[in-house]
Amino acid sequence: MSVSELPTAYGPVPLTARLRATPEDFQVEELLGYDADGAGEHALLWVEKRGVNTDWVARELAKFAGVPPVNVGYAGLKDRHAVTRQAFSVQLPGRADPDWSAFPHEEVKVLAATRHGRKLKRGGLRGNRFVIVLREVQGDREVAERILQQMTARGVPNYFGEQRFGREGGNLDQARAMFAGRRVDRDKRGLLLSAARSQIFNSVLAERVEQGNWDTALEGEIWALAGSRSWFGPEPFEAALAARLAQGDIHPTGPLWGEGEPVSRGVVGELECRIAGQWQDLVEGLAAARMAHDRRALRLLPAGLWWQWLAEDALELQFALPAGAYATTVIRELATTG
Repeated sequence: MSVSELPTAYGPVPLTARLRATPEDFQVEELLGYDADGAGEHALLWVEKRGVNTDWVARELAKFAGVPPVNVGYAGLKDRHAVTRQAFSVQLPGRADPDWSAFPHEEVKVLAATRHGRKLKRGGLRGNRFVIVLREVQGDREVAERILQQMTARGVPNYFGEQRFGREGGNLDQARAMFAGRRVDRDKRGLLLSAARSQIFNSVLAERVEQGNWDTALEGEIWALAGSRSWFGPEPFEAALAARLAQGDIHPTGPLWGEGEPVSRGVVGELECRIAGQWQDLVEGLAAARMAHDRRALRLLPAGLWWQWLAEDALELQFALPAGAYATTVIRELATTG
């Protein structure tokens, strides 16, 4: 099942639209969740880029500062076909900052610079804020408004997006080749293992969306703490857990598959093992790679979801998501995009 075929939570998608008509129609701003130290050997830069990818910016910052590329860090990869604002760190031991305002690429602006004591690490990010404009919108606006209201209250299924699987899902084919013995470098290996786990997770979540219980409790549930990578359970679903679920403090989870049996039990455990059995080659490859079982929330609550119609055929959406969540999983509940 490809990402485009995954079931939606609120019935047929009411709109068609064009996504990323211009980079300005897809704006992303990182939420680091902490402030710079104000001192240290790393320059912490707040950078706006348009139409270029994060790795390229990192290499160009290193070249401009006269340091090796390994001296540059960032917390997350950001879309190329977008306007994004994100942080980079540049290690400058015993050196003053260059004149960042003279950075020689018009598609990149260094908006601010300060000092920090540590290199930015991948994944060291609280979340992202999005401003997205859908163009050439057609369809049932009344149904779209109703779904937006439901998304505000209940959230959306927390699918992994197409980016996780590569062009035309090619990362899964490469993962299978790696499991069969093909050698890959360390960075690529992590990407392919993640794609394999993501396919199993999406399949489990799709089953629960079809059953209508992706945001409710089943017997044997494992719970994720909102805003955290921590999880707990299984335990009896009593009034205190029900209240926390309703408040968005906890979410049901699905498996990030690994070696051995999943931690879920009962109905949830049976469902997850049944679905994982449909991907036996991926299950065996992940076990051979000695991956540990982990969990991911099934429910995604877009924070501060707000929208306005800019014109009859233009819809603007604003929301924030935690790290590891995809804006496209929000949009797909509302519109089929091209």
